[in-house]
Amino acid sequence: MSWVLLRGLTREARHWSDLPERLAPALNGAPVIALDLPGNGKFYGLPSPSSVGSMVDFARKQLLTQGCKPPYSFMAMSLGGMVATHWAQHYPDEVAGLVLINTSMRPFNSLTERLRPGNWPQLALLAARWEDVDHCERVIHQLTCNRATTRDEDLAAWRRIRKSAPVSAANARRQLWAAARFSSAAQAPRCAVMVLSSAADDLVHPLCSTRLAAAWQARHHQHPWAGHDLPHDDADWVCQRTADWLTLR
Repeated sequence: MSWVLLRGLTREARHWSDLPERLAPALNGAPVIALDLPGNGKFYGLPSPSSVGSMVDFARKQLLTQGCKPPYSFMAMSLGGMVATHWAQHYPDEVAGLVLINTSMRPFNSLTERLRPGNWPQLALLAARWEDVDHCERVIHQLTCNRATTRDEDLAAWRRIRKSAPVSAANARRQLWAAARFSSAAQAPRCAVMVLSSAADDLVHPLCSTRLAAAWQARHHQHPWAGHDLPHDDADWVCQRTADWLTLR
């Protein structure tokens, strides 16, 4: 059974950094596939769908094209968590497990919880200066990462990623629209679910994960200091929580 990794808004497989390699020992040799959504990464030249369901359709075809057959387990954050959730609820036979990181969705979370209002002016400025690579990546790092010890190295890597596979402003808007209008089914997916969140997430309110986990009676672990990009801030913690969860299942 393969593990599929899905990132969030305007991010791609390379933004996982070395997490796939760190995660591998916990998965007992299962293949790990960091998959790009349309409009991001290797598919940056394609238009991003304006719905999460269409993103799922694209991703399903990509995995089958790569010869990777279900069932799959997912580690997915933010928008990627919405994609993985929709997949599990609409194609339950294809999904064996979900690890959802700092995601949010209706009907469990309000708009102001899903995107904290204090960030709206900064995000509007980010959209206005979308072609300014240095400015955008610095703002994204500031909004999503609380571990700053590798900031210079992170920004250098992120600039290289953005220059080699630039996400267009139009695709960024489509992805944001898809995320904003996504609504999950109220019932929990049929597969096992674990929710990981960050207590110090300044972008998405931690209550989003708390309420989702409570509604689905899912195991929930909260990191004490990481930001929205929890896999960046503490990849080892993410891998250890996943390893422990798999042992208990």
